Amino acid sequence: MIPRYSRPEMVAIWSPETKFRIWYEIEAHACDAMAELGVIPRENAEALWKAKDAEFDVARIDEIEAVTRHDVIAFLTHLSEIVGADAARFVHQGMTSSDVLDTTLNVQLTRAADILLVDMDRLLAALKRRALEHKDTVRIGRSHGIHAEPTTFGLTLARFYAEMNRNKRRLENARTEIATGAISGAVGSFANIDPAVEAHVCEKLGLTPEPISTQVIPRDRHAMFFATLGVIASSIENIATEIRHMQRTEVLEAEEFFSPGQKGSSAMPHKRNPVLTENLTGLARLVRMAVIPAMENVALWHERDISHSSVERSIAPDATITLDFALNRLAGVIDKLVVYPESMLANMNKFRGLVMSQRVLLALTQAGVSREDAYRLVQRNAMKVWEQGKDFKTELLADPDVTAALTAAEIEEKFDLGYHTKHVDTIFARVFGET
Repeated sequence: MIPRYSRPEMVAIWSPETKFRIWYEIEAHACDAMAELGVIPRENAEALWKAKDAEFDVARIDEIEAVTRHDVIAFLTHLSEIVGADAARFVHQGMTSSDVLDTTLNVQLTRAADILLVDMDRLLAALKRRALEHKDTVRIGRSHGIHAEPTTFGLTLARFYAEMNRNKRRLENARTEIATGAISGAVGSFANIDPAVEAHVCEKLGLTPEPISTQVIPRDRHAMFFATLGVIASSIENIATEIRHMQRTEVLEAEEFFSPGQKGSSAMPHKRNPVLTENLTGLARLVRMAVIPAMENVALWHERDISHSSVERSIAPDATITLDFALNRLAGVIDKLVVYPESMLANMNKFRGLVMSQRVLLALTQAGVSREDAYRLVQRNAMKVWEQGKDFKTELLADPDVTAALTAAEIEEKFDLGYHTKHVDTIFARVFGET
């Protein structure tokens, strides 16, 4: 991923230096376990740890790989150069390359998930704070982009909080599912390596042994991991889309913070564009790009092939780095979002009480009018608001068919805004618990 959309901590997980360090730890821990089993001499295992503070030379490994055409062999050759041929004599005993590659990938994905979970906590905290702040800030709810009935901006934010909280649980589950390792040798049969070696390596790396591997860790685990990242990205876009709508000039119920000195357009000095949330919409697409390839990686030939390898070299760093950036950007947008309650109220009242139509419809049916007739009475008055700019309540009060069923006081009561917000506290308690 390009530096523009990257944060250093996540990028570091996918650096060659980090990768080779994990490869080394896998090999060293495996040698410890084999020494404990009496498979290799203890002194050879101990000698391997001489490299624990070594800086692996990425350029040298690349140089060797240019000849060997094999990345793991290139690394093992370089490791032998550091610790000496005798010390490295039993390195990789009974192992295959996938033992190193797959276990390392899962270590990296679990570390990436840990960062993403912290990111989500930051976003959740921002959503909760702003939801509580605007719990009673009335705005119009929309369906199909059209005014529906009153709600509150706090409920909008609470809905996003609940969605992201579900995503956090999904990511926690995905992290657990991906946190497996395999040191099972060729075709996963443990023919040349004891399962105790796998158990030891996994314990040291914070993983659990893969119950049954072939020569690779099953890729359904990775498919679920990247699918979860895709769902989180879609939720980011969901929030970003709402903010983009709210910042439209003719709506202007909220907008991204516009800092001093910021410019919105090279041509039009008046512009204040929702650039951050538009950017988030694009970044969400990038994260979701990883989902289908990850699912297609599940079907491998027999005990292994490497059709998944080139895919994962790209999607693993790109998806996690992009999502890390996006979550932090969205948290910043929510934290500093500028909200305009007066505009929300003005928008809601733009059609002069029209959004109270359902209350009048229900009141007429309660008064004995059939639903079909009640709908017809309400709609014919509502259309005058749409088409002629009339006031809805005034038209209802002037309609003899309506006033035959409802008194003026009963009609007046149907325009009480508090009716629509009476259960806000109940919903907030469901989402946040007692606050």
